[in-house]
Amino acid sequence: MSTTTSMHPAGAADQHGARRHTITPSEIAIGVIIGRTSEYFDFFVYAIASVLVFPKLAFPHHDALTGMLYSFAIFALAFIARPFGSALFTLFDRHYGREVKLTIALFLLGGSTAAIAFLPNHGTVGAWAGVLLALLRIGQGIALGGSWDGLPALLSLNAPEGQRGWWAMIPQLGAPLGLIVASGLFAFFYTTLDAADFIDWGWRYPFFVAFAINVVALFSRLRIVATPEYGEMFQSQELQPKPILETVGAQGRTIIIGSFAPLASFALFHMVTVFPLAWVVLETNESPVQFLVIEIFSALFGLAAIVASGPIADRFGRRNLIAVCAMAIAIYSGYAPQLLNGGQTGELIYMIGGFILLGLTFGQVSGAVNMNFPIQYRYTGAALTSDLAWLFGAGFAPFVALALATWFGLASAGVYLLSGAVCTLMALWINLESIRQGTQDPKD
Repeated sequence: MSTTTSMHPAGAADQHGARRHTITPSEIAIGVIIGRTSEYFDFFVYAIASVLVFPKLAFPHHDALTGMLYSFAIFALAFIARPFGSALFTLFDRHYGREVKLTIALFLLGGSTAAIAFLPNHGTVGAWAGVLLALLRIGQGIALGGSWDGLPALLSLNAPEGQRGWWAMIPQLGAPLGLIVASGLFAFFYTTLDAADFIDWGWRYPFFVAFAINVVALFSRLRIVATPEYGEMFQSQELQPKPILETVGAQGRTIIIGSFAPLASFALFHMVTVFPLAWVVLETNESPVQFLVIEIFSALFGLAAIVASGPIADRFGRRNLIAVCAMAIAIYSGYAPQLLNGGQTGELIYMIGGFILLGLTFGQVSGAVNMNFPIQYRYTGAALTSDLAWLFGAGFAPFVALALATWFGLASAGVYLLSGAVCTLMALWINLESIRQGTQDPKD
């Protein structure tokens, strides 16, 4: 399919002779960045609270490690619920339209996130504190599954020729941006409040902010999704939502390969964000704020690496970049986790190195296999692939890595990361068949 720089030919007129508004990739990119930053901000607000707040709020009668493992088990529920959310909201999409689907999904996401801000503690409702937290986390996961709007796929389809890698990295910018804002908010409240006030009410404010950001993101995305040009592309079946079972039946192999291709990146994602914060809190005397500052600083390197991944992928090929990064992550997994026992200098080396590798691979990994989907299945296939990749690669990463590191030493956490790198390399190797069959650009 030839790419264009807009969704509708410039100068086209509607039936009344008025000039249509041409939607450029740049406009789509703005909507994508705002939407993804909102989602990742929600994600990191919850993730940081899973370390600093929820073990004390919902599981105070357990030791610190057990309480955090319970917290991480609940953290994983959103990833389990996410594919079910995609299946449910695909029905809304097909029967009521994408605007209705997005509105419901984002209000469910914002509502579930804001409701966590009112969560009572264990001393007030007992074990129900953990139960309510789990239910709201499932609500977040279902909403995230339904929040897929197809804009990244639309951006890729309309990217200028020879710049596919550059435009593919744009949606991924939301991750470091969301992390920076979420970490900054928690660092501010943790620093300005005493420990009792922070646990009592200070941690709740970032969740209120998340709801407000979701409202802004909703209108930003609807501005693109509700346009006639976007609707025409939807009607032409370039981004047609298909039934889940039909998509799995027709494209099951591609979905499986696409789910395993990003595992190195997604496993590393949590190994440089959630897991090290938990380790520092449990195993060192360092203030969480100090590490949050390190995380913010390192995320800037990740942001730059994501941007750099675009021209690198366009020059050398997306698959080649991901394969090289997967091998680098495998090497990184063998020695880097031990740096977390090396004080702030070791932590800084671990985090900066990890974020650079993460940025280079995360910037391109979402599109590594998605272009293999026939156009009529790309919308639903890409959503399912993303859901399953996050589930397999990231959903249990904080729990597994913390358990391994605590029981067997930090080096064992690297084994988990190594397994993700091996899965990525195997998936990319299998996917070479697509090139031999001529169904994907060899340089992609």
